[in-house]
Amino acid sequence: MGSQNHPFGLHAASGNIHAPLPLSYFPAPISCPDQPALEAARSLCPQCPEWKLLRELSLLEFPEDALWRPYSQLSGGEQTKLQLAALFVQEGVFSLLDEPTNHLDTHSRQLVANYLRRQSGFLLISHDRAFLDGCVDHILALNRTDPELRRGDFSGWYADYLSRTQSQREQNTRLRREISRLEQSARRTADWSDRVEASKIGQGPCDRGAVGHKAAKMMKRSKAIQARQLQAAEQKKKLLHDVENIGELRLAPLSHFSSRLIHARDLSICLDSQPLFAPVTFSLEQGERLCLSGNNGCGKTSLLRLICGEALPHTGLLETASGLRLSLVEQDTSGLCGSLADYLERCGADLTLCLSILRNLGFERSQFELPMEQYSQGQKKKVLIARSLCQQAHLYLWDEPLNYLDLFSRIQLEQLLTASPVTLLFVEHDQQFCKAVATNTVHLHRL
Repeated sequence: MGSQNHPFGLHAASGNIHAPLPLSYFPAPISCPDQPALEAARSLCPQCPEWKLLRELSLLEFPEDALWRPYSQLSGGEQTKLQLAALFVQEGVFSLLDEPTNHLDTHSRQLVANYLRRQSGFLLISHDRAFLDGCVDHILALNRTDPELRRGDFSGWYADYLSRTQSQREQNTRLRREISRLEQSARRTADWSDRVEASKIGQGPCDRGAVGHKAAKMMKRSKAIQARQLQAAEQKKKLLHDVENIGELRLAPLSHFSSRLIHARDLSICLDSQPLFAPVTFSLEQGERLCLSGNNGCGKTSLLRLICGEALPHTGLLETASGLRLSLVEQDTSGLCGSLADYLERCGADLTLCLSILRNLGFERSQFELPMEQYSQGQKKKVLIARSLCQQAHLYLWDEPLNYLDLFSRIQLEQLLTASPVTLLFVEHDQQFCKAVATNTVHLHRL
């Protein structure tokens, strides 16, 4: 097969892509999102018998009653499952999956990982470490210098990566010391050469021709030594490894006079006058990091909105400390548009500090001048996180902050949150992140 075009019209800057099978891409555009979900799935695999599609959907625990709802009214997780079923029911194609976990809850991620592990082959992009361990047998890492293909799961690759990176950093330190020594030697040689040049004409009577000849020879020799020293320094520089450096993030939360910031007793959000989830009772003390866990649609985001002061119908009791200052990272990034500087000014964020945080999160300086409509979903999420980190607050509320974030940014946030005295209430489905960050978990069970 010849070179393949990207499904959205992008073209490779160089090289070719060769594949023995046609390529199928997730997520695929749905031409008519208002049609029933089953019809939308069949439009993606028109040659497939309906019974096979229904079998795949049952393996993914797709709710039967959702088959007849408009595709546009499905949750993000339901749309993901529907598209995956339509993708893998096709025969004679190779599947390309672009971050399928972004709208999946913890249970669904495990379900999809098990489902993918039974498939014959695919190429997957994901930054969820536990998910990768559950469904892949090779890792292709796109490093700064060269791509690296390794057999095994993510944990094995990452252990080797950390060991190799530490060794490379140590070697870089030694090489930089040697480069500095060689460059200092070259400067001393150049100074000596200048002094030799100045001594061509001595004091008193002398054989000026002999002195000039001797000085010229010494000058030539010193220049050759200097050239060799500089050449050696340049060769050492070529040996330096281009190691991925994770910038350091900082957070300065406010201290509140009350040790308890939130107390909920028999609390539930109401939808159509009915409780959305089973009543929960919990407290959040200063310095604690509490994770809200539960399946998609169980009310986690609604509970965060209630804590933020939105007037949502609810049962039970919710008490928040007086004068509580909050900082929110929303799940939705669609509202980010226009100039980054204008947006930060409207939010009252410190522009210099926020830009510094974004640089540590991997932003290039040139991206600061682009309109935010041109940012990727991951870049938009980083803008929301950087804005929150700039804000001094008693309590930080983060709703699925890791959606679309790359691996190294996730590790940065883990290190930041576990090292600072922040009080955090968050929703997240990345199991490894939750395990590292959360000091306690509240499970919401939909009624």
